[in-house]
Amino acid sequence: MQQLLDFLRTSYTAYQAVENAKALLLSRGFRELREAQAWELEEGGSYFVTRGGSALIAFIYRREGAFKIIASHTDSPCLKLKDAPVTDGAGMKKLNVETYGGGLWYTFFDRPLRIAGRVVRERGGKLVSEPVVSSFRVVIPSLAVHMNREANEKFSPNAQVDLLPLYSFAKEDLGQLTEGCAAFDLYAVPDEAPFASGADGEFISAPRVDNLTSVYASLNALCGETAETCVAACLDNEEVGSLTAQGAGGDFLANTLRRISACGKRTEEEHFRTLASSFLISLDNAHAIHPNHPEKCDITNKAALGGGVVVKGHANRAYTTDAVSAAVIRTIFRRANVRFQSFFNRSDMRSGGTLGAVSQGKVSILSVDLGLPQLAMHSAVETFAASDYAELERALAAFFRSTIAFAGDGVTVKP
Repeated sequence: MQQLLDFLRTSYTAYQAVENAKALLLSRGFRELREAQAWELEEGGSYFVTRGGSALIAFIYRREGAFKIIASHTDSPCLKLKDAPVTDGAGMKKLNVETYGGGLWYTFFDRPLRIAGRVVRERGGKLVSEPVVSSFRVVIPSLAVHMNREANEKFSPNAQVDLLPLYSFAKEDLGQLTEGCAAFDLYAVPDEAPFASGADGEFISAPRVDNLTSVYASLNALCGETAETCVAACLDNEEVGSLTAQGAGGDFLANTLRRISACGKRTEEEHFRTLASSFLISLDNAHAIHPNHPEKCDITNKAALGGGVVVKGHANRAYTTDAVSAAVIRTIFRRANVRFQSFFNRSDMRSGGTLGAVSQGKVSILSVDLGLPQLAMHSAVETFAASDYAELERALAAFFRSTIAFAGDGVTVKP
């Protein structure tokens, strides 16, 4: 658990998440590939490839068999710095930011924030992208209740007015953080250390629970105990729609799978047949029932903290789960004694989406949406149950170990 908490704490943005994922994989003997270079894969070899510094796909290669894929996302809601970010504010300096994703913005007030992301600098005649993290923190101060008497009745933060972090008395730039850089992608992100709560420490609260718990669990589940190619796709920009080169709406996953097939000398026809026999888990966290607002949940399909892995469904396909994919994953979980539960939104509430539905436009294979149940999604600090995370890792390992065979009008699931 401590390794997960360290990952949550230090993966400030998708760029740091990918750097931390790379370090984890390299320590376990994975080898790095590059998109712009030729690939040569060895049977049973462990590999990873990155795109844009913020997305990573790791896999264990098998020449025969289908693909078993777990797709998650590396980004979380935060505040992105604009160019020339330092601006005046009543005799002090503040940072000009815009919102990234659909954050629960009132939770970002009066909390420690760190500046992190990447800068592009010239190194040896080349423009090089480098992950960076500030040595300093900033804060977004609330307006005192004496000056906003309606704050406890109604408050809707204005992104251009209320969400600008306090930076300095006098500094006109970001100093060493951006010194000599040609451009940057920098964000103000929550910098709170993860902590346990509850009478027995059963709950964990931390920034970026959605969706770095999924990223870390999928990477941990990768192992060599399978006859098929196992893939952990950690993609960026889900919080803003996934329609980027490094997101699920791009071709990163599709191209990676095609190149894996090419290394095994599969023809295009054989590659399509392989996809038709493959299975994808779209792994993104799920809403747990809130103890103070149980009325916000569906009548019969409630996900609870401590209830195990969540299988998500939605009539209008915000989630990719259908009867066949649900039956397959439930069979795997039952045989592995994994606890699981079902989630549907209330029929009168708008559903959020996941990267799974977007990825189907590029890699159309049988898919199910799963997640870790959590509270306070998109808050600066989110909460989950430690027991559910342990169950999630067991679930994903069971999925990678299983064999899913498609024959005629049926599916065979073997442990």
